[in-house]
Amino acid sequence: MRLDLFLKLSRLVPKRTLAKEFTMAGLIDVNGRQAKSSYEVKPGDEILIKRRSSRTLVRVTDVPLKKQVSKKSARKLYELLAQEKIDPLTGQID
Repeated sequence: MRLDLFLKLSRLVPKRTLAKEFTMAGLIDVNGRQAKSSYEVKPGDEILIKRRSSRTLVRVTDVPLKKQVSKKSARKLYELLAQEKIDPLTGQID
């Protein structure tokens, strides 16, 4: 499954177009490397999502076969490894 679609289905990013914009802006890393939206996600991949006020690191536990996932099932697609809040003015981790 494509990275942009996985981010949308897992509800880590609210829209697929926004997920594409994040990857084009270099805000998504997979396994420590900048990733394109067409990257094929596999179980075990670690995804880092960089936002203005936070950094979220997750590990993919499951890749859905369907393009429809319930809200409850979406949380089971990944394991939260770390989440850091960042002060947007100073760039320092809170």
